[in-house]
Amino acid sequence: DVQLVESGGGSVQAGGSLRLSCVGSGYTYNRYCMGWFRQPPGKEREEVAVVVTWNGLSIRYADAVKGRFTASQDNARTTLYLQMNSLKPEDTGMYYCAASSYSDWRTTDYWGQGTQVTVS
Repeated sequence: DVQLVESGGGSVQAGGSLRLSCVGSGYTYNRYCMGWFRQPPGKEREEVAVVVTWNGLSIRYADAVKGRFTASQDNARTTLYLQMNSLKPEDTGMYYCAASSYSDWRTTDYWGQGTQVTVS
């Protein structure tokens, strides 16, 4: 079975940092791009940072997080990280890891269960 397991969420004060991790298993890693999405309270899920090339080196960021968040993968491409700095209250939400068989993310094939981030 495919699994995406997120960890690293928590509560932090504005200006602080958190690092999220997502470990994937049960699928062929070089056939999927991984990414991060979030769902703020009362809002729809939105893209945060997604890998958009098959070599895993190019990442697309949402305008709201550019310059503050950095996504990266381990060499085996089994784990995706999200380093979040200068956190703002509007970054609060459930953060989800996802995998897509399309580098342009026209569809999303798998989702993790999510990890909560709260910034106050």
